[in-house]
Amino acid sequence: MYFTRSVVMACMLSVMGFQALADSLPQPSGPVILTLEGELSKTNGDGVARFDREMLEDLSMHLTRTDTPWTEGMIRFEGPLGRRVLDFVGAKGDTLVVTALNDYSAEVPLADFYAYDVILALKMDDHYIRIRDKGPIFIIYPFADNPALRTEVIHNRSVWQLKSIRIK
Repeated sequence: MYFTRSVVMACMLSVMGFQALADSLPQPSGPVILTLEGELSKTNGDGVARFDREMLEDLSMHLTRTDTPWTEGMIRFEGPLGRRVLDFVGAKGDTLVVTALNDYSAEVPLADFYAYDVILALKMDDHYIRIRDKGPIFIIYPFADNPALRTEVIHNRSVWQLKSIRIK
């Protein structure tokens, strides 16, 4: 009887351990460049999901060629799709509060990341985006593919020097 109870208890702990692992993300090994908080189901910290550049690149890089009001000509932007990042952390909610290094923030409907191929650009023309050049992360909408996105509202959502996203 003791043996059976021990085996059952070990199995339960094992399943609970796997569940805990399923609800957690890997830890960043490099400098954290993006933090997500709020309504998310997967974390790697105290209620937050922290990403270094390598972790974001591992979510599959997406290429967008577009012009923007802040750059000259057509630029190759590369980074993970915003929706891929949201899916990876199990985001739930309606609104994203995106905040830049200088504390500028904007509210973005979560639906934007699913309706359009919005990327969290890490690269411009094959080079990592430096802080002084709007990096390390620049929210890029596919302006060239959808001229309806060329509005002041969407421009205000295209935050550069992105440091955090709060999901609510």
